[in-house]
Amino acid sequence: MAKSSTFLIFILASFFGFSQSKGDQLRNEGNLTQAIEAYKSDFIKNPENSRNTYNLACAFALTFAQKDSAFHYLTIALKNDDSLWALADNDLISLTDDPRWKTIQEQQLTKFQAKKGKLQQSEYARKLLMLIMKDQAMDYQIDLAKKYYMKNGQIPHWYYPIAHLKKQLSSDNFEQMEQLIKIYGWPTYSKVGKLAADGPLLIINHHEDDAIRIKYLQQIKTACLKKEGSCMEYAKIQDRILVNQGKPQIYGMQFRYDTNRKLVPFPVEEPEYVDQKRLAIGLEPIKDYLKRKINFDWKVMQKRK
Repeated sequence: MAKSSTFLIFILASFFGFSQSKGDQLRNEGNLTQAIEAYKSDFIKNPENSRNTYNLACAFALTFAQKDSAFHYLTIALKNDDSLWALADNDLISLTDDPRWKTIQEQQLTKFQAKKGKLQQSEYARKLLMLIMKDQAMDYQIDLAKKYYMKNGQIPHWYYPIAHLKKQLSSDNFEQMEQLIKIYGWPTYSKVGKLAADGPLLIINHHEDDAIRIKYLQQIKTACLKKEGSCMEYAKIQDRILVNQGKPQIYGMQFRYDTNRKLVPFPVEEPEYVDQKRLAIGLEPIKDYLKRKINFDWKVMQKRK
């Protein structure tokens, strides 16, 4: 149930739907023990609910101590699933050092290719999916820290070691990404599938150095325009570069906290034309995006040139 990337959220939503259960609520509050009990209760009532079973597996995996239970329910949840989502889900990262994880990888890649067609670079896809998982690692804990800040107005002390580990992991992940690109070339939808191909974009966007984003920006934009890469991630990266340079963003993808600790978008260039620019690369209207993403009401009337 990773939530850091909007693209990944769309994939999960399309497979499972978005009704929040009691288990989801408890998990989002940081109460994994009770979340597991709630998910298990729902599993007993309806073992055919693959979404609940998958979330139960994730909750077990997030404890880092109950791997047998995590694998048990994950196997059940994925029985009729031919997607690659699980191979990129950071909730499951604690399972990846177990020999059973390789079986999960192989079965999902096999089912995916049986339905969607053989990937030109399936091994590259597998490695990129692992990079996505690592890129999103500890986001569950960081999300809890954000909620704590929004509620209490201060950063919890336990956030700092997590942020330090996250920074080191991001650096290592970027180095691995560049090595893979040297070996296999720039990943495209037609070669490794949509989910895997967007892995480098997530890693580049999360890198602390703007020079890295600038270095890859044109390649990312080209892939977007050719429909071989994510235009949403391109927009995020383009806007982040501009915001970091003290300039208005183009697509409205970057946010900040206001004095009331509420997320609001950074200033947008020509805000009355932002939907026209978003539409040109296939993005939804900014009003819908901001409401869904940060519960912000965009009130600027839109025009067309």
